[in-house]
Amino acid sequence: MTDRTPLQRLADHGQSVWLDYIRRDLMETGELAQMVRDGLRGMTSNPSIFQKAIAGSDQYDDDLLRLLADDPDAEASVLFERLAISDIQMAADEFASVYEATDGGDGFVSLEVSPHLAHDTEGTIAEARRLWSAVDRPNLMIKVPATPAGIPAIEELISGGINVNVTLMFSLGHYEAVAHAYLRGLDRAPDPSRVASVASFFVSRVDSAVDAELAKLGDEILTELGGKVAVSNSKVTYARFQQLFGDDFEAMWGRGAFPQRVLWASTSTKNPAYSDVLYVEELIGPHTVNTLPPATLAAFADHGEVRPDALCEGVDEAHEVLDRLALEGIDLIAVTERLQDEGVQAFIDSYDDLLEAIDHKRSSL
Repeated sequence: MTDRTPLQRLADHGQSVWLDYIRRDLMETGELAQMVRDGLRGMTSNPSIFQKAIAGSDQYDDDLLRLLADDPDAEASVLFERLAISDIQMAADEFASVYEATDGGDGFVSLEVSPHLAHDTEGTIAEARRLWSAVDRPNLMIKVPATPAGIPAIEELISGGINVNVTLMFSLGHYEAVAHAYLRGLDRAPDPSRVASVASFFVSRVDSAVDAELAKLGDEILTELGGKVAVSNSKVTYARFQQLFGDDFEAMWGRGAFPQRVLWASTSTKNPAYSDVLYVEELIGPHTVNTLPPATLAAFADHGEVRPDALCEGVDEAHEVLDRLALEGIDLIAVTERLQDEGVQAFIDSYDDLLEAIDHKRSSL
């Protein structure tokens, strides 16, 4: 019997690995199909990823020419959406076997609503419904940011049977709001067994922001707390997930509902002084997803250690780290609110850059 891959061993312990990347040649060359056979169980996309894929290669030029031949005056946003939907459909079809094997519990591919709608509840709901219909795949997840305007949109979409990947969460407060929106939506859903969701909790960006604040306080404090806050923040949030989706969720389990898994996002290590698999090894636990960019996925496959239930280790110490941070005068809530605002703006900038690049390609082609 051959050895199981690292991704398969993570799945044995209740964690799915998704690829935080999409590009057309992954599907066309069979590379994605091989990754699925090796244990990959889903895929995420965002405006930044599509910006790099479409603007940074010529793989989409032929399709863009065909689209322009049919509609020379099409807006750049329409052209992007048609290109993106085609990629998402191909990827979803690659993961259909995972979706079927898990009875609709895994094998999802995510497509984000326009980041310009991050503060528009009704606009988010309308676009999510439109994209859900246009892609027409049961294993699609629509990405919605966990902004104050996004929270009611999440509840409404879940209640209508639309799978949601909630993104740009950085704090326990963000998570609480998202989890309760999911639970309210499930309670209203006619058939909760036909809807799924993940709560994407961002990790490395927290350390980057907090470490910058710690550095102002001196090397000693930075040495003590540097690189520890993001994992501590994640472990405390996962403990809350266990409470919300434990015994109190039993009635929903009986109706066939899935818990809203926590998804660890932003898991590439930004600080070269830290392990390149820090945010993988420390965040292993049941009912979770870790979405990895290609470099981090390759690093974990090469030298990562599978430590079952790592998320449940050192939870008391995680609380102590966060308490110490507060004693040092660093307001984690303020930091994470800023990170969410910056995340929304970064996606808007990437989206706008992408549309500009498409217009440039239109002219050059």
